[in-house]
Amino acid sequence: MSQREGLMSDARRQLIKGTAAVAAGAALPGGAWAAGSDAPEKKEVRIGFIPLTDCASVVMASVLKFDEKYGVKIIPTKEASWAGVRDKLVNGELDMAHVLYGLIYGVHLGVGGPKKDMAVLMTINNNGQGLTLSKKLADKGAVDVESLAKLMAREKREYTFAQTFPTGTHAMWLYYWLASAGVNPMKDAKVITVPPPQMVANMRVGNMDGFSVGEPWNHRAIIDGIGISAATSQDVWKDHPEKVLGTTGDFVKQYPNTARAVMMAVLEASRWIDAGLQNKNKMAETIAGKAYVNTSVDAINQRILGRYQNGLGKTWDDPNHMKFFNDGSVNYPYLSDGMWFLTQHKRWGLLKSHPDYLAVARQINQTALYKQAAAQLKISVPKSDMRSSKLIDGVVWDGSNPAKYADGFKVNALASA
Repeated sequence: MSQREGLMSDARRQLIKGTAAVAAGAALPGGAWAAGSDAPEKKEVRIGFIPLTDCASVVMASVLKFDEKYGVKIIPTKEASWAGVRDKLVNGELDMAHVLYGLIYGVHLGVGGPKKDMAVLMTINNNGQGLTLSKKLADKGAVDVESLAKLMAREKREYTFAQTFPTGTHAMWLYYWLASAGVNPMKDAKVITVPPPQMVANMRVGNMDGFSVGEPWNHRAIIDGIGISAATSQDVWKDHPEKVLGTTGDFVKQYPNTARAVMMAVLEASRWIDAGLQNKNKMAETIAGKAYVNTSVDAINQRILGRYQNGLGKTWDDPNHMKFFNDGSVNYPYLSDGMWFLTQHKRWGLLKSHPDYLAVARQINQTALYKQAAAQLKISVPKSDMRSSKLIDGVVWDGSNPAKYADGFKVNALASA
């Protein structure tokens, strides 16, 4: 055995020792990365996406043919709504999806729809969502959450805010943001669900006072002169988890090698996007096309670089803009990230009782499979499955006592208006 083969053999032993089972509970075929043993079981993988900037790593993995490098062909499939993505994942029309973190958790627990075992393979991006208020509200002085709360208290009427899916990330950013200023989204406002690409058109005709959505639709509202940026999602939670590469538990059990191969392709695309300005501009030009986001390049290419404007003359550079890789720190499927969404589902009455937060996260988040993919690409992984963050209201989330955390908010679904 050569020295190189010996080193590789040692590395394999360490990898298998550390991640002895795929998250489904099955040992890797052949027990090692021997030739052929890790070949993808399924060669074509249909991955659904919604027209949003953060679909970029899935799209670019296909466009740049990173997928072929790992023995699979990604077929990006443009979908009209998150409800459509959910249904197609559940019934098998889609193999995977660029999808809202909280949607996967909601389906796993049967919240507001079908119940099916689900899986988070990796986090696709951090940051880069937005909270937009109508120009009409801004003209009355509502330009951030504090001034919005004052206007709502002063001028009593039904205020309507839109999010993209009841258990999804945008709903949780909207609720958390409003609640940080004492506005109870369940009692002080009307909340509606609108697919991301339809947000701007709905605001234009006066269907909502504000919305929470991913880019480029917040910036599009500014370009079109109908909305202003009142906050970014990274204002609510710096480096928050956002979209994930999601699939069903059955898919991971049946096609673990395929899942890993797709993760590697998407990880490589994520690394490519974050590598520099030229790559980000090429990504923006690609995904702006009709087949993907279907908007102008200028609606995408500023905010992916952290160049923000609020529509009222203020501009700033945000170092916490949308990131797809960030030296690998974006992509690890932290258990605490998934658990956080469950705490908010409980807070807002989507869950009637406390689940076993950690057990659910362990069922869904495929940390062992992720570690295998990351090891192949020499991407470092964190020492812990938990991470700590301080959110907009000063409350720290670290996953240590989720039930206490969920019950600790004064503004919640049960609180009086």
